[in-house]
Amino acid sequence: MSDVCQTCGLPKELCVCESIAKESQKIKVYTVEKKFGKICTIIEGVGDKQIRIRDLLKKLKSKLACGGSFVDQHIELQGNHKHKVMAALVEAGFSPETIEIK
Repeated sequence: MSDVCQTCGLPKELCVCESIAKESQKIKVYTVEKKFGKICTIIEGVGDKQIRIRDLLKKLKSKLACGGSFVDQHIELQGNHKHKVMAALVEAGFSPETIEIK
C-alpha cells in the first residue's frame, strides 16, 4: 500500500504539495565576494519545508558544474552563475515570474 501525503491527502506519487510550494516562492539570486576574492552566487527564498532542498541543490550543482551548499536558509553556489541559475530553476519547476536576479 502506498503512503499518503498528510497535507493534500493524495498518494506520494501524485502529491502536488511541492509543485504548489514552488509556484509560491519569491526567489532572489545575487552574487557576493567571499574570502580571497572568490565570487559566490546566493539563492534566497527557497527554504520551504515542502521543497526537497537537497535534491534541488544536487540538480543545480550538476547542471552548473560547480560546488555548493545549503547554509542559513539559502543556497550558495561557487562561482558567478546569476544568469544560468534562472534557466536551471525554471527547469526544476519554479515560475520565472517569481525569480528576481539582482
